[in-house]
Formats: sequence, C-alpha cells, structure tokens
Amino acid sequence: MEAESPRQAGLKLRQNGIFTTDLAPVDDIKKTTDIFSSDRIPLTETALMTRQLATLLGSNVPLMEALEALIDQVEKPAHKQLWVSVRDRIREGASLADALGQHPKTFSTLYQQMVKAGEASGTLALILVRVSQYLEAQVALRSKIFSILAYPVLMMILSGLILIFLISFVVPKVTGIFSDMQKALPLPTVFLLAISNFLRNYGVVIVLMIIALIVWLKRYIATPAGRWQYDTITIKLPLVGRLFKIMAVARFAKTLATLLEAGIPLLPALAIVQEVVGNKVVEKAIEQARENIREGEGIAEPLKKSGLFPPLLTHMIAIGEKSGELEPMLNKVSQSYENEVETTITTLTSLLGPFMILAMGGVVLFIVLAVLLPIFDLSQIVK
Repeated sequence: MEAESPRQAGLKLRQNGIFTTDLAPVDDIKKTTDIFSSDRIPLTETALMTRQLATLLGSNVPLMEALEALIDQVEKPAHKQLWVSVRDRIREGASLADALGQHPKTFSTLYQQMVKAGEASGTLALILVRVSQYLEAQVALRSKIFSILAYPVLMMILSGLILIFLISFVVPKVTGIFSDMQKALPLPTVFLLAISNFLRNYGVVIVLMIIALIVWLKRYIATPAGRWQYDTITIKLPLVGRLFKIMAVARFAKTLATLLEAGIPLLPALAIVQEVVGNKVVEKAIEQARENIREGEGIAEPLKKSGLFPPLLTHMIAIGEKSGELEPMLNKVSQSYENEVETTITTLTSLLGPFMILAMGGVVLFIVLAVLLPIFDLSQIVK
C-alpha cells in the first residue's frame, strides 16, 4: 500500500474492508525480515512464476486472483514482498506493465513491453507464455554453459590452491636442508626456492593487488568508455572472440523474434533489443540499423553493412522479410547460433582439460627435479 503515513495507509485499507493490527514502512519490513533482501528475483524463479501466471490467466482466472495465488506460493519474504507490491499497484489502478516497471531489476524492459502489448491486444495470457518460453530458453542456455564450464573451472581453482600450498609450505621444509650447503645448488632448486620465498614474503601483497585490480576493472567497465573498450576487445580476442560475438547475435535474434511475435513494431522492438543484447559494439550497430530502417531501408542490409552480423543471419532475415516470415527465420537462426555456442564451449573445455593436465604435470615434474637434484648431488658427496 502506498501512502504518506501509516495512518493514511490504515484508512485506505479500512475502506477496502481490511482492519490492520500493525503497520510499518516497507523499508523497515525488509530490514527486519531479510537482511539480504533485494529487488531482484532469480531468473529461474521469474520464469517459473511467469509460466504459472500465464497458466492461471489462460484458465480464465482474474488477474488479481492469479496474483494472490502466486503470492501464496512464494516462500522468501523479499520475493513475496515484490509480488505484493505488484498486486497493490494494480489494486490502486495501475496496469500490470506499470506495476512490473517498479521493479526493473527483476522485470526487464523486454518483459514490461511484451506485457504492455499483451494488455493492449487482450492476449496477455498468450504473451506471458511467450515471455516464459524466452526466459526458460535463457535459463537453459545458462545452465548448459555453467555445466560445461564448472568442471574445468573447479579443476583450475583446486590446482592453483594445491600448487600455492606446495610451493609456500611443503617445498621450503623439504629444500630448507639444502640452503646451508656450501655446494652450489642446481638451477631448478634455486629457482624454486626463490619462488617459494617470494610467495611467503609477498603473497598477501600479491593477493591484495589482484583484488584491487579486479575491483578497479569492474568499476572501469561499469563506465561507458570502459564498457565500450571491454566489448571491443572481447569480440576481437583469438579463439573466444567469435564466441562472444555469436552469443550476442543469438541473443539479438531470439529477443527480436520474441518481441515481433508479441506484436511489437520493428523499430520499438529493436530499441528494446539494444538494451538486452549485452554488447555495446553490437548495440551501436543496431542503433545505426534503426536509423537506416527509419529512412526506409529493410533490416537485413543495414545489419550486413555493420560487418558484425554473420552472413547467415542477414541472409535469413532478408528471406524472412521477403516471405513475410521474419519471426520463424529469426527463431531458426537463433537456435542455430545457440547450438554453435554450446558446441564451441564444449570443444574449448575438452581442449582445456588435457592442457591443464599437461601444465600440472610440468609443474610437478619441475618441483620433483628441484627437490631430487640436490639429493643426487648430496649422495655423490657422501660416496
């Protein structure tokens, strides 16, 4: 309930037949119920709730009753409060799209615009089904990428921690007996001792510097100039540069198809796609394409001129424009590129595994040689 004071909120509630026992500002409720509460709901839960809302509305359940049913299912207080806020805004006379717009971290511009189009056309249930399908596709893609990358990333972290432990604590105790030897130590042993001493003396400083660098990079990338430079570099990187570009293109095609299927005109749809494509370089190319389309051109040729969009995409779009089946063409090409992203990541991670094993084997071999060579020399002296 929005009101200037708890007293006015109580009066509004009484007019609706609700008599309260206690009232408190929303901020206070958030602090007392969940110290980690936020205005963001995980994408998985948003997709599930959208699907359930679409099912209820498709069964001719009124919107307010459908929202009440959703609120009863939510367990986390912060998430429940968000849906309660949406319900209250609608009760005060706002549309569903406007109510969702109060929470942009959970409901993106794409989500809001599609709901707005569904309300205007009287096909809200159908539109919510399409929104849920879009969100579920995003969740599925993220899950695939995460499952593919989880093992090599975990292996890399564990290998790094084991090496740091060996070099910082185990190796010095083993090789310490050689430091007092008058005989010159082998080069691998000298190098290993130098690394071990350096990590013990400056390890904390290095960790702090790495953390500071990460924080600085994160803040720099958050600026317009930093984000542009970051996106420009990522799509030009060897091996993975094409992967980043294809991911942006797949998101572009899928999002545009979803918006056009919802009945949103091309120019507003492209404006929404700009916000969700996730790459400033591609975003600028879309902006230029919008300007050309506004002047009377088709969509395929401006995208082709940018040089960022693959020929397959522009060719399929051109065919879709001529045949009047642009949305199916975009869906097909987005699925094709999503499959390519999954295949590319699988290939890279399959190569990363053997490379990590070879790297770890090389490091372990170096440590073993650095420890054994002085022992061999010592045995020669004893003889």
